[in-house]
Amino acid sequence: MNSTYEECIKVCLECMEACNSCYDACLTSEDVKMMASCIRFDRECADICALAAKAMQSNSPFAKQICQLCADICETCGDECKKHNHEHCQMCAESCFRCAEACRKMAS
Repeated sequence: MNSTYEECIKVCLECMEACNSCYDACLTSEDVKMMASCIRFDRECADICALAAKAMQSNSPFAKQICQLCADICETCGDECKKHNHEHCQMCAESCFRCAEACRKMAS
Protein backbone atom coordinates (compact mmCIF):
# COMPACT_ATOMS: atom_id res chain seq x y z
CA MET A 1 0.00 0.00 0.00
CA ASN A 2 1.16 3.49 -0.87
CA SER A 3 2.45 5.14 2.31
CA THR A 4 1.26 8.60 1.18
CA TYR A 5 -2.25 7.17 1.52
CA GLU A 6 -1.83 6.02 5.13
CA GLU A 7 -2.63 9.31 6.87
CA CYS A 8 -5.56 10.01 4.55
CA ILE A 9 -6.98 6.51 5.09
CA LYS A 10 -6.75 7.01 8.86
CA VAL A 11 -8.57 10.37 8.66
CA CYS A 12 -11.24 8.91 6.35
CA LEU A 13 -11.94 6.05 8.75
CA GLU A 14 -12.10 8.45 11.72
CA CYS A 15 -14.55 10.62 9.79
CA MET A 16 -16.64 7.59 8.89
CA GLU A 17 -16.86 6.69 12.59
CA ALA A 18 -17.74 10.26 13.57
CA CYS A 19 -20.49 10.36 10.94
CA ASN A 20 -21.89 7.01 12.03
CA SER A 21 -21.95 8.15 15.68
CA CYS A 22 -23.55 11.47 14.73
CA TYR A 23 -26.11 9.68 12.56
CA ASP A 24 -27.02 7.34 15.41
CA ALA A 25 -27.24 10.17 17.96
CA CYS A 26 -29.33 12.34 15.62
CA LEU A 27 -31.85 9.52 15.21
CA THR A 28 -32.51 9.57 18.95
CA SER A 29 -32.83 13.37 18.98
CA GLU A 30 -36.06 14.94 20.29
CA ASP A 31 -36.58 16.67 16.97
CA VAL A 32 -35.54 14.15 14.32
CA LYS A 33 -37.20 16.21 11.58
CA MET A 34 -34.91 19.15 12.33
CA MET A 35 -31.93 16.80 12.08
CA ALA A 36 -33.01 15.27 8.73
CA SER A 37 -30.32 16.99 6.62
CA CYS A 38 -27.66 16.16 9.17
CA ILE A 39 -28.73 12.50 9.18
CA ARG A 40 -28.78 12.36 5.36
CA PHE A 41 -25.31 13.89 5.01
CA ASP A 42 -23.91 11.71 7.80
CA ARG A 43 -24.94 8.65 5.77
CA GLU A 44 -23.54 9.98 2.49
CA CYS A 45 -20.34 11.04 4.16
CA ALA A 46 -19.76 7.78 6.05
CA ASP A 47 -20.26 5.84 2.80
CA ILE A 48 -17.89 7.94 0.68
CA CYS A 49 -15.25 7.92 3.45
CA ALA A 50 -15.40 4.11 3.55
CA LEU A 51 -15.14 3.98 -0.25
CA ALA A 52 -12.24 6.45 -0.32
CA ALA A 53 -10.33 4.45 2.30
CA LYS A 54 -10.94 1.26 0.34
CA ALA A 55 -9.88 2.90 -2.93
CA MET A 56 -6.61 4.06 -1.39
CA GLN A 57 -5.97 0.70 0.30
CA SER A 58 -6.39 -1.11 -3.00
CA ASN A 59 -4.48 1.56 -4.93
CA SER A 60 -7.50 2.16 -7.19
CA PRO A 61 -6.85 4.08 -10.42
CA PHE A 62 -9.85 6.20 -9.35
CA ALA A 63 -8.52 7.00 -5.86
CA LYS A 64 -7.86 10.66 -6.67
CA GLN A 65 -11.34 11.26 -8.12
CA ILE A 66 -12.98 9.45 -5.22
CA CYS A 67 -10.94 11.51 -2.74
CA GLN A 68 -12.01 14.70 -4.52
CA LEU A 69 -15.67 13.70 -4.24
CA CYS A 70 -15.11 12.64 -0.64
CA ALA A 71 -13.68 16.09 0.14
CA ASP A 72 -16.75 17.79 -1.35
CA ILE A 73 -19.18 15.58 0.57
CA CYS A 74 -17.21 15.96 3.82
CA GLU A 75 -17.30 19.73 3.41
CA THR A 76 -21.09 19.69 2.91
CA CYS A 77 -21.62 17.36 5.86
CA GLY A 78 -19.34 19.47 8.06
CA ASP A 79 -21.23 22.65 7.14
CA GLU A 80 -24.53 21.01 8.07
CA CYS A 81 -23.27 19.50 11.34
CA LYS A 82 -21.71 22.81 12.35
CA LYS A 83 -25.22 24.38 12.47
CA HIS A 84 -26.28 22.13 15.36
CA ASN A 85 -25.14 22.62 18.95
CA HIS A 86 -25.09 18.94 19.89
CA GLU A 87 -21.63 17.78 20.88
CA HIS A 88 -21.76 14.87 18.44
CA CYS A 89 -22.54 17.27 15.57
CA GLN A 90 -19.70 19.62 16.48
CA MET A 91 -17.23 16.73 16.76
CA CYS A 92 -18.47 15.33 13.46
CA ALA A 93 -18.05 18.71 11.74
CA GLU A 94 -14.42 18.92 12.93
CA SER A 95 -13.74 15.43 11.67
CA CYS A 96 -15.39 16.19 8.32
CA PHE A 97 -13.30 19.33 7.77
CA ARG A 98 -10.12 17.44 8.69
CA CYS A 99 -11.03 14.71 6.22
CA ALA A 100 -11.94 17.20 3.49
CA GLU A 101 -8.51 18.78 3.84
CA ALA A 102 -6.66 15.45 3.76
CA CYS A 103 -8.65 14.26 0.74
CA ARG A 104 -8.07 17.51 -1.15
CA LYS A 105 -4.33 17.10 -0.64
CA MET A 106 -4.58 13.52 -1.84
CA ALA A 107 -6.58 14.49 -4.92
CA SER A 108 -4.26 17.30 -5.99
